Amino acid sequence: MRSGELGFWWHSLGGPAPARAPLRGPAEADVAIVGAGYTGLWSAYYLKRADPSLRIVVLERERAGFGASGRNGGWVSGFFSGPARVYDRRGGGGHAALQRAMFDTVNEVAAVVAEHSIDAELVRGGHLAVALGDAQLQRLAAQLRAARTEGLAEEDLRELSAAELAARIRVAGASGASFSPHVARVHPAKLLRGLAATVEALGVEIYEQTPVSEIAPRRALTPAGEVRARWIVRATEGYTTNLRGLARALVPMNSSMIVTEPLGEDVWEQIGWSGREVLSDNAHVYVYLQRTADGRIAIGGRGVPYRFASRTDGSGTTAAATVASLRAKLGAMFPAAAGAGVEHAWSGVLGVPRDWCISVDADPATGLAWAGGYVGEGVAAANLAGRTLRDMILERDSPLRTLAWVGRRPAAWEPEPLRWAAIRSVYGLYRQADRDERRSGRPSRLARLVDAASGRH
Repeated sequence: MRSGELGFWWHSLGGPAPARAPLRGPAEADVAIVGAGYTGLWSAYYLKRADPSLRIVVLERERAGFGASGRNGGWVSGFFSGPARVYDRRGGGGHAALQRAMFDTVNEVAAVVAEHSIDAELVRGGHLAVALGDAQLQRLAAQLRAARTEGLAEEDLRELSAAELAARIRVAGASGASFSPHVARVHPAKLLRGLAATVEALGVEIYEQTPVSEIAPRRALTPAGEVRARWIVRATEGYTTNLRGLARALVPMNSSMIVTEPLGEDVWEQIGWSGREVLSDNAHVYVYLQRTADGRIAIGGRGVPYRFASRTDGSGTTAAATVASLRAKLGAMFPAAAGAGVEHAWSGVLGVPRDWCISVDADPATGLAWAGGYVGEGVAAANLAGRTLRDMILERDSPLRTLAWVGRRPAAWEPEPLRWAAIRSVYGLYRQADRDERRSGRPSRLARLVDAASGRH
């Protein structure tokens, strides 16, 4: 089994492409984007398409897609994190309008992939949230009731009985599920590689191995000198803590994945899963899965959620206990795949704001713009961020500029050691809540208290 090395997605492509050249000296541009992940590349794409005369440079500390953009679970999800009430307080149609914009974003990503012939293995199969046991089923029913009050119709999110679920996919111990069509499966590294090539063909300059230590109004500081631009876009997500003065803006939460060897047809006949839906369970510390184009199962979960002082592990090495836990979960859900070999394990970080809600903004007074805090659901949200930043930077009248996530500035995280203690405690309590639910068959009161204290729901 391979561990780390940026993960299976890049390994399946033969590893990252040869590194692009770093920035060689001071530079000037119309827009300088810090970070060559999905947020940075989508922003560059939409800005350059809207105004080809712009000089846009992208500054990347490692290589394009080094972070979460190249290591995630491969969900182009029309859903996003944070309590609806937070968005509803901001007007602009609140949570409901933002939700519709995110649903439309899944179609937008698919349209761009088709337009530029990007081989991203994108399949719009939808998402199944599977209830494993009575407690998860009761919580799923409550989630469906809440979705109706938030304006989601039956065609957006609906309940499946155990029999209806089994007709799609056979998950051991499943007592029901919900299904939404507003999620697609994708190969993350293929999408990233194709998007990077597309923006370069448009004339965007990508400089790799070019760390930015500080951003300030209309300038970004690199080892090669200052990059001056009318707009500086921060697109650093889980690596934002590396920038001077932003150590408490987002925390880098760790998530880990494993992927099996290709499974035989006899195994797939027992499992089903011909619709290529993405899949999760309904636990508090949940797992997320996809069936890959070459017949593997990729499964991920939190593992060690947070490292003291927001440290990140660039190599993506995954603890043996985390690998064993994910493998055990895979075998419990799909006994037919229990004996499959695990070919790769890897980890990455995602950006989490203090209130768990996404945000985007561009300040014309300073020329500073940013987007992020996706809490692991950024494959699609980054596309909406790119279009929103385009409209804000180019001062376009646009309904995207009125959405409830625009202009939000989440509070800073607590300083250490409070931050470390709080995050580790939250996930420890959620794991205890999952154990309690398996024993009792009832939704955990402890989990509801943790939800309220953390602001997660």
